[in-house]
Amino acid sequence: MAEAKIQFTPAQAAAIQARGGSLLVSAAAGSGKTRVLVERVAGLITDPDHPVDADSLLIMTFTNAAAAEMREKIVRAITKAVSDPEISESDAVFLREQLNQIQK
Repeated sequence: MAEAKIQFTPAQAAAIQARGGSLLVSAAAGSGKTRVLVERVAGLITDPDHPVDADSLLIMTFTNAAAAEMREKIVRAITKAVSDPEISESDAVFLREQLNQIQK
């Protein structure tokens, strides 16, 4: 079954795409914060032009359960990127290293 394309609000899309500094995402429960942060982090790490090392990111949540959920979703997104048949071997190596860092 194909994965449904998520439609982000303009504010969510801005948070996902913002680059060049720190970002605080604060919103009500159930508003999509986790999905936005997962997309942002995965996008930073898998950026083809300026990838970011996973261990250079600080992501804070209120609970260990939320952190575990977010970590799992980020790992899934990066694993999907690694399995892309068009990815270069050097990019795949970088992403596998990032997966190892995320697990630490």
